[in-house]
Amino acid sequence: MLEKVKRNKIGILGGNFNPVHFTHLMMADQVAQRLDLDKVWLMPEALPPHVDEKRTISAEHRVNMLELAITDNPRLALELGEVERGGKSYTYDTMKLLTQDYPDTDFYFIIGSDMVEYLPKWYKIEALLDLVQFVAVQRSASPIESPYPVQWLDLPLSSVSSTSLRKMFKEGIEPAYLMPQSVIDYIKKNKLYLEG
Repeated sequence: MLEKVKRNKIGILGGNFNPVHFTHLMMADQVAQRLDLDKVWLMPEALPPHVDEKRTISAEHRVNMLELAITDNPRLALELGEVERGGKSYTYDTMKLLTQDYPDTDFYFIIGSDMVEYLPKWYKIEALLDLVQFVAVQRSASPIESPYPVQWLDLPLSSVSSTSLRKMFKEGIEPAYLMPQSVIDYIKKNKLYLEG
């Protein structure tokens, strides 16, 4: 009798991480625990694929901050494929490569509830659904309907955003308790986010 091979379960949390903060880390860690995933890979993008291009700092700084942020958490790791490829990446293209590279793995793509309504606009969304299970983290009081299969997780709400943290640094306010101290120290040492 053939033994069933255990498949790996990996979560993916993509984003700009400009900068990474405790909401990103809490989402990744809680999804890993609640869905019993082997790991969650934080996947920084090289350039945002959206039309409304956000200004961002170099991928090198964003990766360095992510490394500092996850150093003590064995549930979290980095996936740097998009940064290494450079340019704009679409989730479909990235996940097609990852599913080819890791054929024994089931991928769970983590998104905030605010992204659920945009799923119909995602590049090759129908084909992407064959590659990943979407996991949406509830970040608002009421769930959003989706025509696509989305697994909802209810996590503590947090309104911390990278935008608000960048503004704090620009105004000389240290965002203590909103992000890891090691990341705050890195930002100050490298004089990041001082310009608008």
